[in-house]
Amino acid sequence: MSFRNRVLFVCVIFAMIVAACTPTTAATPAAATDAAATESAATEAAAAPAASSDGAPEVCAKDAAGCAKIEPGQTIKIGMSGPMTGDNAQYGVDISQGEKIAVEDAGDFEGFKFELVVEDSQGSAEVGATIANKFVTDPTIVAIAGNVFSGETEAAIPIYEKASIPMMSPSATNPPLTTLGSKVFNRIVFTDGAQGQAAATYMKDKLGFTQIAILHDGSPYGKGLADTVKESFTAAGGEVVEYQAITPGEVDYTATLSAVAAKKPQALYFGGYVAEAIVLVNQMKQTGMQDVVFFGTDGSFGQDMLDKTGANGEGQYAASMIPPSSPAKDQFDAEYEKEFGQKAGSLTPFSWTAYDSAAVLISVIKSVAVKGGDGALYIPRATLVDAVRNIKGYQGITGEITCAENGECNTAGPTFYVDKGGEWVVAE
Repeated sequence: MSFRNRVLFVCVIFAMIVAACTPTTAATPAAATDAAATESAATEAAAAPAASSDGAPEVCAKDAAGCAKIEPGQTIKIGMSGPMTGDNAQYGVDISQGEKIAVEDAGDFEGFKFELVVEDSQGSAEVGATIANKFVTDPTIVAIAGNVFSGETEAAIPIYEKASIPMMSPSATNPPLTTLGSKVFNRIVFTDGAQGQAAATYMKDKLGFTQIAILHDGSPYGKGLADTVKESFTAAGGEVVEYQAITPGEVDYTATLSAVAAKKPQALYFGGYVAEAIVLVNQMKQTGMQDVVFFGTDGSFGQDMLDKTGANGEGQYAASMIPPSSPAKDQFDAEYEKEFGQKAGSLTPFSWTAYDSAAVLISVIKSVAVKGGDGALYIPRATLVDAVRNIKGYQGITGEITCAENGECNTAGPTFYVDKGGEWVVAE
């Protein structure tokens, strides 16, 4: 090969090497601009308040707690926690049955059904808190129609507060529950304060008692009622000759009742639930209290109390909030008896507040829920909490439901009933 050819060969080889080492992705200025624009668009999309890729509505980005997302095929769940087993199971059973009818009556909303999720708290604060922690992990549970007892309610409130899940209790009556500064807790039942004051006034003014004894079960509910009755009865000029707690779950209270009998009260007021109330009533006569009137609470109202005290319960009193007759109440009563084979109110006085607690939550959920572009239903959590707290003029079976700033939504007080011939009759 000549020198000239050798030089030409080397040049060709060099050119080939340079070409091979040059990146094939090198972009023209126009291509580089397009790539930059694409990257910028992706960044903007990620920061956008309502990403079109997932179909979430803008309200979710604006809501302080974000949205619950209910996928197509899922249900809008309402949680309920209460005693479904044990001595006080009638409360959880009755309330869950009333709420179930409300869910059935709700029908579909935007193609989605409502569902009631019931868990057995056994009436325990500890178990109630455990259930609350379980409920908040389910993104499709958007509200709580409960809790049932005051102790479990108090334990659950801070858990639902953190998760921005509103509560509407049909039965947690302990007055301090609405003084805790909670944004999520509401109730449609009258408070123990209202009930206790009314009971004291009724015993003093209507029945003419001047000396009463008070027992309670030590629970926030029972002690709260007992304290209010003691304070109100004394303020009205009456005398509380005995005031003490009993241990729940016992089968023999004769020693306590004998001590009370020695103080010669005209009436025995008991702050507590039906299981202990039944034992007390059945043991009063054998401890020298056959002429002492037993005055119970909404916690001792119901068919179980009548059935298990029989003749011993004749003349006993209890409180209730059975609403007046109306087309809505009559329809509910018929549905309840048809579905469960027993009359509404036969287990507890909370059949109707149970229905209203679930029905009013469902009404508010429907008012704030938004269907997304992806077909899912989005429920802004903080917005729902605020909307529940600001309910005004909702017409329920129990009457008009309007919530005050602290979550008290009840406008009706207690009605007192007396046991006559094994039936609860409205007391005069």
